[in-house]
Amino acid sequence: MLGNPLFQCGINARLQDQISRLRKGLNANPEGEFDVGLFLLSFFLIYGGFHLYFFLKIRAAFAPGVAAQILLIALLLLGLMAPVIVRVSERYGFEVLARLMSWTGYLWMAMILLFFSTSILLELYRLFVLLAGLILRNDVGALLPSARMLFLLPALAALGMVLYGSFEARSIRSEPLVIHSAKIPKAVGRIRIVQISDVHVGVMIRGNYLAEILRRVREAAPDLVVSTGDLVDGQGNDLSEAAAQFREIRPRYGKFAVTGNHEFYAGIDKAMEFTVHAGFTPLRGKVATVAGAVDLAGVDDPGIHHLGFQGRPADREVLAQASGGRFTILLKHQPLVAKEPLGAFDLQLSGHTHKGQIFPFSLITRMIFPFHAGNYRLANGALLHVSRGTGTWGPPVRFLAPPEITVIDLMPE
Repeated sequence: MLGNPLFQCGINARLQDQISRLRKGLNANPEGEFDVGLFLLSFFLIYGGFHLYFFLKIRAAFAPGVAAQILLIALLLLGLMAPVIVRVSERYGFEVLARLMSWTGYLWMAMILLFFSTSILLELYRLFVLLAGLILRNDVGALLPSARMLFLLPALAALGMVLYGSFEARSIRSEPLVIHSAKIPKAVGRIRIVQISDVHVGVMIRGNYLAEILRRVREAAPDLVVSTGDLVDGQGNDLSEAAAQFREIRPRYGKFAVTGNHEFYAGIDKAMEFTVHAGFTPLRGKVATVAGAVDLAGVDDPGIHHLGFQGRPADREVLAQASGGRFTILLKHQPLVAKEPLGAFDLQLSGHTHKGQIFPFSLITRMIFPFHAGNYRLANGALLHVSRGTGTWGPPVRFLAPPEITVIDLMPE
């Protein structure tokens, strides 16, 4: 039946109809793009600084000749520009170049960030030894690492962490969450929800990588699948195969998705087209009732106002559409909790933080997002679960922040 051309035409017609209705509701510019000038300036200042630091360290360690330094500078500039090359290659359909630069450029990004972090620890040790020598008036030269060691130790440590993190990024864990509620009728019984978040389907998360994610979802035998944003990250590359992989997951109560910030970065029209083709029902300021017992309230990513998009309703306006008597789940990409709607939902599912993805950067994301990863009890008994994310963004590396799918069992009290 699936191979029947009439059947395929019927599916495509329904998909195009859904996509058309979604586009009519967009309050953004046609391309769904945003001005990246300030972001690029900040990126090149910070990331360029890491590359300059690396260059100075390797020059101090090995004193390379002029020709070697020129070659090194050229390679470092290529590494610095890799994310931009990836984005431009995706936009203009150079998929092979985009994939090549993604893997090499983003692995290099993880390497140099971890090199810098480890090197700072050595510099602090060096400073401590020097200060101790001044205070004690002793010669501490024997305790000071050489310039070569100041380069080699962080480089080897970073390489080891990147290798380990590459394996950890594919070691998807199932995080169980059991919730008993009187709002779940005994006649309905257990409702199993699988949450995926921050999959970032695109030039890197696809094929076998995506198949492994979906295998874990399928093994959980969900009644319902929800995506809490950043499902897609691709721009010009063909994601039809990925959409087909998602369509093979057919839980009895369906699949629902909300937007994350990357849907808007990639272009909201294309992101919504992929979401619908993948078999998800987008919830953009809407409420859907499943099994007659659960209200799913979906909101757009809270950060879209900063991207120039208008028209996002407040959480309380969306939650007002729910019945109030059913178990209510708020699907919201960023783990931000508004004070007004507390009590209007029973469970909030979020993502976005990746738990920092690569330690020690999780220390920074924890300061930005107090609800960082895991479960948090909110006012009036509501619960917030923040997923560590299912895929990766940028480097295909996770260090001390393994990916997850969340398996939520809603049970009658």
